[in-house]
Formats: sequence, structure tokens, C-alpha cells
Amino acid sequence: MKIEQFEDKGLAHFSYVILSECAREVVLIDPARNPQPYYDYAQANDAQIVSVIETHPHADFVSSHREIAQRTGATIRVSKLVGADYAHVAFDEGNSFTVGQLTFRALNTPGHSPDSLSIVLSRDGKDVAVFTGDTLFIGDVGRPDLRESAGNLTAKREELARQMYHSLRDKLMTLADEVLVYPAHGAGSLCGKALSGANSSTIGAEKAGNYALRPLSEEDFVQELLADQPFIPKYFGYDVALNKAGAPAYAPSVQQVPRLAAGTKLEQGVLVVDTRPEAEFKQGHVEGALNIQQGGKFETWLGSIVGPNEPFYLVAGDQKTQEDLIQKAAKIGYEPLIKGALIGTPATTDTMPKLDVATFRAHPENYTIVDIRNESEAKAEPLFADALNIPLPVLRERVSEIPTTKPVVVHCAGGYRSAAGSSIVAPALVDTPVFDLSEEVKSFQPVAATH
Repeated sequence: MKIEQFEDKGLAHFSYVILSECAREVVLIDPARNPQPYYDYAQANDAQIVSVIETHPHADFVSSHREIAQRTGATIRVSKLVGADYAHVAFDEGNSFTVGQLTFRALNTPGHSPDSLSIVLSRDGKDVAVFTGDTLFIGDVGRPDLRESAGNLTAKREELARQMYHSLRDKLMTLADEVLVYPAHGAGSLCGKALSGANSSTIGAEKAGNYALRPLSEEDFVQELLADQPFIPKYFGYDVALNKAGAPAYAPSVQQVPRLAAGTKLEQGVLVVDTRPEAEFKQGHVEGALNIQQGGKFETWLGSIVGPNEPFYLVAGDQKTQEDLIQKAAKIGYEPLIKGALIGTPATTDTMPKLDVATFRAHPENYTIVDIRNESEAKAEPLFADALNIPLPVLRERVSEIPTTKPVVVHCAGGYRSAAGSSIVAPALVDTPVFDLSEEVKSFQPVAATH
């Protein structure tokens, strides 16, 4: 038996290949959008992919389960509660299947979603590992607030938090302490609030160190779990629906994105996402363009700022970056939204002024300061007295709340988000100077909270 973990760092996503060496057969759990690495693994091990298990319809990435099944003939197994639109075999508590000497059995573990599964792997009758999806993470548990208006089954966050309490205590914590824990996500995922940087654990270690597994009443657990959850990106509900239906094949869908020639005239009124470094963007860009820079979390911020019904042009600095960004957009199912991808930027009619940081430092009261960090970040470490906190994911919708009586300075925690934020604010406040504090924010010390 071999268990291989595949990691997508951008989305902090873990998928799994379980190989039965005697049967030369492979089972996949929660595969990413691009199926090629799983095909390569199976071929390298002279094995056949026979089953794909989905722990739930994922909100933060698009799975390749349907494509893999269509190409390989593998059986997709998923809870009957999903109401999946693709061919599948219902896999719920009481169901199991065997591959070689390995047995996979389902546990219904609602909490993150009503249709969440955990999969227990046994060998020769002994439990070896549990694949917990978004139910149990390393140091955390799945957030319960993503399925209030998405999916076949919906549930209020309080109800799901209560279900999570019992899934953990009545199902997962009853497994032997030495059973390995393999979650679907690690640190940086928005599917929880305090995930560890580790990529695996054991039931015993989680009992000892995971805040959600310590002795707590149900009421205290619910209150603690619901507090301070991160924002919900715009694309999450869209991905739940796409995964329930089964996404189109990855490579053809990526190839269908129009690559536009330099100098192509862009259609008026269509959003432009300019991914070039912020210094280049500020020197010249298409009027109204958003500066979402190429980076480790590009796909998360694209899906947080741009809605799943908004077509957009994608601007990159070079061809290699362009192809990488199209593939990143595809990981969240956004490739059909790309009206065209182009290198360089035509009609660079707009620029952004550079902030005189020394003047700002001496007289911050002469500016309207907009803090676009998450609410919990701004509360925990306020950087400027009387700053207006409007988190980046809702900035486009709330930009009209920003006063126009003074020049505006936009900041985040390190500079990446403020590049996007200032590009949103500037075209909305046409008669007011808008500045990006950028990385200079790191040179300012927190102030005492004013409230």
C-alpha cells in the first residue's frame, strides 16, 4: 500500500492517491482540477484508477472527478445527499468497498457541509488512516457557514456547527489514536480559520492539540466555531454547484480561452484584470482595470474580487505568466469568464500617483485612510487611528462609503492587497487623489485601538 499526497499550494489543497500494490489499482480522493498528475502517477506505477471519492462538493476549487471517470472508467463515489448530477455510486455510512487488501468505508460527518464524508482506510481489518475532507483539519475543523445558500442541501451555520460537534466526537474521535489523519486542506485555506502548516497528523495528536476537540459543551463549541471565521469569497457557491454537476474537461477548457494579439481593441464595459506588478500597473493601465497581481494566492483573490458571472479580460506581462494565470483561473472554474487573454496592455490611459510617505507619516490626519484588511485583522492590530475598514472582498460594493473630502490612502498588511484595493478605489473616486501605501505599510507601528 502507498498513500501519496498531492499539494496545490495556491489553494492549500491536498488530494490523495492510494495505491494497492498487489492489485495495481488506485483510488483517488478529492482530486484537483488538472487530472494529469494522477494519470502520470498511475502510469508510473503500472496501475489503473478504479475509483474517485469526493468527500463533499468543494467550495474553494473545482474537482476533476467527472473527467477522470469518463476517461478511465473509474467509479465516482459520493454521498447520496449531494444529489450529484453525474454518474456515481452512493457512498454513505454502512457502505464500503475493497481494492486488493485495502477497504474503504464511509462515515457521514456533516458539519462543514450537510453532505460531508470522511473515509476510513483499513488494511487486513485494521484502521490505518482517515481522509477527513473539510471536517477535521490539522489544528482546526471546517467552517460551517458555506452552505446556507449553495448545494443540493442547505443548512444554517448554527445547525451545521452542532452537527460538526457530533461528527467529531461521535465518529472521528472514536477511531484509534494511531490512525493517520489526512485532511483536504492545510494552512492558508479559507475553509477553516486556524489551520496548521502540517500536512498530516493522527487522531491522538488532534485530540491532544486541536482546540475543537478539547472537552467543550455543545453550546461553547458552537459559539467558538462560529466566531471570527474568514470572509466567504464570491466564487465559493459557484464552485459548489459546478462540482455537483461535474466540471468540463480541464485541458480543452483551458485551450478554449481566446489568446488575443497585441493591440486588440477591448470591448467597452468589460472588466480588465491586469496581473502585472503594481509598479508597472501604476505607470499605465487600461481605464478601470483591477490590479490583481500574479502571486501565490492569485486564484483566491480573483474569485474573491470578481464574481462568477463577470466576464473579464486577463492581462499578463509575458506568455509564460499568461498561461499560468489561465490555469490558475481554471482551478476555480473561471476560465469560461475570460473573454480574452493578452500580453502587455493596450490603451494605457490611466496612471496612479506615488505617495509621499514622509508627508503622510508626518500628517496622516490630512488623509482618509482605508484599511482593506479583514475585519478581524483590523481589530487585532489597528495601524492608524480612525481608519475606515472596508475589507477587500467587499470593496467594489462599498467603495461609495469612502469620503472624498481628503486624499485617500489605501493599505493592507503587506502591499499585495492594497495594489488591488487602490485600483478599485481610484476609478470610483475620479476627482480625489488615491494612493497605495503598498509595502511601506510594514514601516508603521500599530496604534492603540480607539474603541
